[in-house]
Amino acid sequence: MKSNKFIVLKESVQEIIDLIALKKYKEANNKLVEVSELLDELLDFSEEDDDLMQISRYQVLLNQLHQKISIDNL
Repeated sequence: MKSNKFIVLKESVQEIIDLIALKKYKEANNKLVEVSELLDELLDFSEEDDDLMQISRYQVLLNQLHQKISIDNL
């Protein structure tokens, strides 16, 4: 069962991707910081292995998006 927390994460990550596509790097970066904080909170309170694996995937994706923002924003 997918919980609401991951639905919100997925939608937020999509918003970051959309902002990058629109070359709105400052807004994308601000949203990325917000989502990273949410991810940290989820990590603090998650005990299920499936949740932890999902969180890990999002951490990798956010790192890649951060790199994309940094490179494109030079």
